[in-house]
Order: sequence, then structure tokens, then C-alpha cells
Amino acid sequence: MKGPLGFNAEDLLQETLAMQRKLLDGLKLLPSVDDVDYGATAREEVWRDGKVVLYRFVGADAPARRTPLLIVYALVNRPYMVDLQEDRSLVQRLLALGHDVYVLDWGYPDRSERYQTLEDYLLRYVDGAVDHLQAQSGGPVNMLGICQGGVFALCYAALRQHKLANLITMVTPVDFQTPDNMLSHWARHVDVDLLVDTLGNIPADLMNASYLMLKPFRLNVQKYVGLLDILDDKAALEDFLRMEKWIFDSPDLAGETFRDFIKQFYQANGLMHDGVRVGEDTVTLSQVTLPVLNIYAEQDHLVPPDASRAMRGRIGSTDYTESSFRGGHIGIYVSGRAQREVPGTIADWLKERSA
Repeated sequence: MKGPLGFNAEDLLQETLAMQRKLLDGLKLLPSVDDVDYGATAREEVWRDGKVVLYRFVGADAPARRTPLLIVYALVNRPYMVDLQEDRSLVQRLLALGHDVYVLDWGYPDRSERYQTLEDYLLRYVDGAVDHLQAQSGGPVNMLGICQGGVFALCYAALRQHKLANLITMVTPVDFQTPDNMLSHWARHVDVDLLVDTLGNIPADLMNASYLMLKPFRLNVQKYVGLLDILDDKAALEDFLRMEKWIFDSPDLAGETFRDFIKQFYQANGLMHDGVRVGEDTVTLSQVTLPVLNIYAEQDHLVPPDASRAMRGRIGSTDYTESSFRGGHIGIYVSGRAQREVPGTIADWLKERSA
């Protein structure tokens, strides 16, 4: 007979024995698990400026489309979430759809990059990579900006739009002060001058701890309890370890760029007020008149949907498309649903606008 909680002593005993068996199987399996890495697709270096490298992904077949597609990723993580592993790779699916795909790898800033600014990242590194691709292809470039990289891409488009053919943004905030943005609530109350003046570059461990505390139970406890369920499944265990390795393989952040980004975007909400300065230039979103595809995740806790949807009506483009997908900030790249839907959406949208 079941008790008031829906189980009895026999149920509890069987569950305990099943867990013991799983733990024993896991202890036998763990020594056979090899070191995992991310980045499934072959790539070649085609341009470099200091630590910043432009890579071209090499597909099984030559690209069918001439216009290069440049991925601009965030500074806070390595860019290979878009190419995590064979069965979870936005890059591989875009290659299979005929695109010529490139990514900017920011490297690992050290103390020598302490004083690099937004101007360096946008008008030196991004612009340098675009110039290289233009010289190679003979025409403008398609740009795919992701998260903070999407913010960079928007700003770049406002300043150097004549070098771009189309702009795609993924999980990209425009309104940095939506009520449901917990990260924004924290960032707006940080004494960023004191932080940068004290630390110089911002340590990756500090940033990771901040992100984990946005969902402390889910990200610090629940996922490791859930690890028990896959201890006897080698493939699932390797997937888990690969994700963990990516999460904690994070670069430090150049101090002045961090100061500038927090002040201009989170604290001043500059994209909403045409108040972002990049060197001597002012970013005005109405200057972005090229075709834009804005993709956001419906369950994103880092970039809430309203933060991304704020782009509508603020850019000057008459060719603006919004696409939403179920999932969170990371799931939009690696979930099974995202793998089926996101690359095709990007490819179809670009195809409609190709010369």
C-alpha cells in the first residue's frame, strides 16, 4: 500500500538499490572516459592581429555561396559553442547548407591587453577581419553576431554598414534594462570604476561565479545531482563533461572594455538612447538599414526576449525579421530542436536576400 507521499518502503528500497547499481557502473565506466574537447570542425587560420585570429571552417565540400558568413562571438566565453561536437554544431549545418563560415577567436587577454577598448574590438579587430574577407571575396560580408558579439555586430553595422550585406543577431540584447533581466539589476549597481581600477582585467572565475549565481540551485546543485542519472552512459557523460569544459574555459576580460561595456550598455542603456560611443563615433541604430534577422530564445535568462525584441522599430531597416525558438541561452545552439530549426532558418533567410 502506498503511503501519503505516493511510495512505500519497498519502493524506497528498490530506488536505493538501483542507485547503488548505477554508482557502481559509473565507477567502472569513468576510467574509460577520455579527455573531451569542443570544436568538431576542421578550421584554418586566415588572418591574425595579435591574439585575435580569424578562422575559416573547412567543410566536406566547397561552399556553394560566395558571400562569407562571419561569426562574431561574445568576449566572455570561447566561440566554439557554435561548433561544440559532431551532433551539436551550428557551424557544420551551415557548411552543409553551402555557406562559407568564419569565426573570430578573441584569444585570452592578458595584462598587455588591459587598456584595449571597444574601439579596438570593433574598429580594429572586427573591421580588420571584414576587410580581409572583402578583399578575398570581392564583395560585402554577411555577419552573424551572438550575445555580446551581436551587440558588437549591431554597433559595427551602424558605423561600417557599407561593408556588410546582411546582419543576423542571436540572443542579442538591445534594451539592457528590462525588468526581468537579473544580470542587468546587478550590473547597474556595480562600482565598475573601482572594480577595474583594483583588478585591471576582470578574472574569468569572477564572471563565471556571477553567471552561476543567477540560477544558483539549478546551476550549482541540480545539474550535478542530475549527473548521477547518466553515470553509466558514456556518451551522455562525455556530453556533460564537454559542456563543463567549455563553461569553465573562459578568458579574462580586458579591463577598459569591461568598464566601457558595463557603463554604456548596462548602466546607461545606450542602445536605447543612441548614446553609445565607439572612439569618436556615436552609434545610432537608425543608421542600420541593411536586412536584419533577429533570433532570440524564449526561455533565455541572460538575454530575456523583451531585451532582444526591443530592436524592432529602433533600427532603420525596412527588412527586419524576428524568429524565436524554444530553449535557453545555450540551448538555442545545441538542443536537438535548435539543430533542426535554427541553421535552416538562417540559410533560408540569407538565400532570399542573395544576389
